[in-house]
Amino acid sequence: MLVIDGAGDGHGVGMSQVGAEGLAVHGYSYQQILAHYYTGTAIAQLPATQTVAVLLQSGRRSVSFSGAALANTRRLGVSASYRAVPRSGGRIELENSRRQRLATLSAPALISGPGALTLRGRALNGVKNGSYDGSLELVSHHSAIDVVNVVELESYVSGVVPAESSASWQPAELEAQAVAARSYAITTKFGSEFDLYSDTRSQQYDGFGVETAATSAAVAATAGQVVTYNSIPVTTYYFASSGGETENIENAMLGAAPEPWLVAVLDPYDSSRFGPIKLPLTGAKKKLGKLLDGTLEAINQLEQALGLPSTWACFDVTGRSGTPPAGWDAACARPTGAPTDGGSGASGASGSSGGTGSYGETGGTP
Repeated sequence: MLVIDGAGDGHGVGMSQVGAEGLAVHGYSYQQILAHYYTGTAIAQLPATQTVAVLLQSGRRSVSFSGAALANTRRLGVSASYRAVPRSGGRIELENSRRQRLATLSAPALISGPGALTLRGRALNGVKNGSYDGSLELVSHHSAIDVVNVVELESYVSGVVPAESSASWQPAELEAQAVAARSYAITTKFGSEFDLYSDTRSQQYDGFGVETAATSAAVAATAGQVVTYNSIPVTTYYFASSGGETENIENAMLGAAPEPWLVAVLDPYDSSRFGPIKLPLTGAKKKLGKLLDGTLEAINQLEQALGLPSTWACFDVTGRSGTPPAGWDAACARPTGAPTDGGSGASGASGSSGGTGSYGETGGTP
């Protein structure tokens, strides 16, 4: 029998959301929370409003939307629905709801309106028929279209915070989340035609209309603020829960270089644990598959193969009883001297995040 115990939920780098809530409950300000998780950093004000480009749909044979007044320079009816279809030469054909051709657009085609636009169908963030501030850019790739939301940074952050943190959490945690989300957004770029994914490959972004009074207040209170190291904005990874201690980035993400602000720190109010998980050896072998025949390149591979919440895990092989010897999982215990009144279980403090029912995390690759 394979027995597994472990701690935390997520990649373990940067800010623990459950831990940040615990610090907020114990009187930490959002500035103190950010300084705790991002070593040696400060908070600075962005000099001007910025925009980000977020991938919403990819490889679609057609795209449907409403709320638009313009497609490039072609005037549209705001109350009408439209369909875009890729054509040869990188062009895009625009149709009405009855699939009658209205115009042929050069790509990328910019769709804009007086207010939020509705994108029909399910987006990469899991949201169906979602609304989005800013504009939609339709990028043609031969026989498929990608949809990119070009949106002002503050509107983007307003769609991230309620998806990544519970609105019932402390204001200081929500404010720390807003600054971390903003910092992450301006310091990462994943593609030549877009900056960010709309899911946790970057950070969960659910668009317009998901805001709450509490999350909007947190975004407004920290407007334009980002985390800096040596006066330069830095990438602020965050994740669900640490179990009591975060990790150096080079130890958690394969191939990542050390970063002075992304080093391990104690997380006193996050006591999240999982296990014991018990698997017959035959079942474990089936889950591990080809990993047993080659070389284990990273603990992340083991985490994914076994479906574990994090890489902080202890393993033991026992007899049929599944009872390992005392102290076998000492390496997964909370750090000595940490308080015992933090969160417990995979979700720690009360509340849930938008969409998935579990707390979000920024992308797992540097």
